Amino acid sequence: MVVYAGQGDPRRSMQLLWRDHEPAERTGPGPRAQLSVDLVVETAIAVADAEGLQALSMRAVGERLGRTAMSLYTYVASKNELVDLMYDHSFAELVREWEETTGPASLGAGTDRTEWREEVLAWSGQLWRFYLRHPWTLDISAARPVLGPHEYRLFESLATVLYGAGLPAKAVGGAYNSIVNLVRGMVRTAAEARQAEAVTGQPEDQWWFARSAQLEEIVDDFSERFPTLTLMTEQGAFDNADSTAPYLEQEAWESFQFGLDALLDGVGGRIAAASDTPA
Repeated sequence: MVVYAGQGDPRRSMQLLWRDHEPAERTGPGPRAQLSVDLVVETAIAVADAEGLQALSMRAVGERLGRTAMSLYTYVASKNELVDLMYDHSFAELVREWEETTGPASLGAGTDRTEWREEVLAWSGQLWRFYLRHPWTLDISAARPVLGPHEYRLFESLATVLYGAGLPAKAVGGAYNSIVNLVRGMVRTAAEARQAEAVTGQPEDQWWFARSAQLEEIVDDFSERFPTLTLMTEQGAFDNADSTAPYLEQEAWESFQFGLDALLDGVGGRIAAASDTPA
């Protein structure tokens, strides 16, 4: 299911996205918490985290808060508006993690950026784990960004590293989009692998064994028809290095690391070429 952001009233949505945030009052034992936009949004995120975006409705959010769906419309005018706020708000967690742990505080002109590659790898790994924690965000199309503050902060955090490393300004946006889309594309397989058993009722190892056994029995000339794949199999190309992780999830992670390394080789070449160009 693909959901397009930005379907609410533009002015109201942008005003809510860029409002000054106050901590949401959590629900718990005792009197009901006073509603706020942040509390509604964070509760909606909890619904999507637990049940997926398809389970999201104003009614489902209201039930978690012990309120009616109608009582939420004072704070968020529609489900479309709510999705925009959820999507942007969820990235606050990621940006805060980056800023508090591995992210540079500031990068000024002339700053030594010899460790830019390690920082991009760390940033990309955090984005990967974010999507696995909030897989519903992958259902929201990247074709129409919500243009919220945390989405911009995410862009700013990686742009700071790339631009500070010497990547030309016009190339930074392309590098950012390439890295984000690589993460989104590969982590979707990992997220689906995690969800497969719950949806189908069959563990991944049982699924693979049942079908691979049939393949060996039915296609007795497999090695002659696919000699390269057979040689790769014999050389361990498809072995699961981490037996605790689903095979597809592990494969997605390894493919992502290969693709990111190759992409950063290209980025490094652009940085080197730019540094050799006379001002």
